Amino acid sequence: MEYLDFELPIKNLEEQLAECIIIGEKSDVDVTATSQGIIKKIEKLKKDIYSNLTPWQRVQLSRHPNRPYTLDYINALAGDTFMELHGDRTVKDDKAMIGGLGKIGDQSYMFIGQQKGYNTKTRQYRNFGMANPEGYRKALRLMRMAEKFDIPVIALIDTPGANPGLDAEERGQGEAIARNIFEMTTLRVPIINIIIGEGASGGALGIGVGDRVLMMENSWFSVISPENCSSILWKSWDYKIQAASALKLTSSDMTAQGLIDGVIREPAGGAHSDRKETFDNVRKTIIDTLAELKKLDIDTMIEQRMAKYENMGEFSEK
Repeated sequence: MEYLDFELPIKNLEEQLAECIIIGEKSDVDVTATSQGIIKKIEKLKKDIYSNLTPWQRVQLSRHPNRPYTLDYINALAGDTFMELHGDRTVKDDKAMIGGLGKIGDQSYMFIGQQKGYNTKTRQYRNFGMANPEGYRKALRLMRMAEKFDIPVIALIDTPGANPGLDAEERGQGEAIARNIFEMTTLRVPIINIIIGEGASGGALGIGVGDRVLMMENSWFSVISPENCSSILWKSWDYKIQAASALKLTSSDMTAQGLIDGVIREPAGGAHSDRKETFDNVRKTIIDTLAELKKLDIDTMIEQRMAKYENMGEFSEK
């Protein structure tokens, strides 16, 4: 288990608890009362820390190395029913963008999302979750397939941004993202977007248009990362904490601004601290959200989808 800097007090108490248990096992001393006291301290400390997280701390949690990634969610939700589909039928198969068919219960879904790596080798293989144009074109191909067979789309977003390399720009990165945004506005099946970690820039928007856009509690959604914002405004990454607050990128900020449709709660400690509870919360949210969308006829659903985005950014001056 890895700990972030603000979680170190929890780590110290958990180490004390482990030592206390070992002492009890190796001797005849009854450490039950002491152990219970430490457990209560841990629970209180977790409540105090995780109920008062700063925007930057939530950004840190969204990047936690133990946090579940897209394939973790898909495998937990769809299990053996998931069948990954490959390639954009033009250039190649982008490993940073995955997609395929799977079932939750008796309902089929088209799952799409960015996949990060678990170690140095797989991070390079997945390009750190930064998709190329062919990744977005693969996603669009799969969404069109879902539309053909009347299958709802689940888009799981977790990316620091689209690949900014010269080769990606030469192959039409901007066009591919813009095309997806345009096509998703009128796709004739329900689209549920869930930001499970980082939702940065056009890389997130390329699969981020839908009927319901939801955020995990400790995820973030912004046009730019705090570090890059800091480097542009202050010419240094040293102001990333201030940038995170100014960008209003947390799930509560997005809700207050009317830019997302809901927040999926995480266990105390983040999504990685209790994966079962996390996956159960996501599964229930998907099932409930689809049941709500199925009450609408397709034309009404598309009208509401388009109206939602047309109304964003409206304000009046006195």
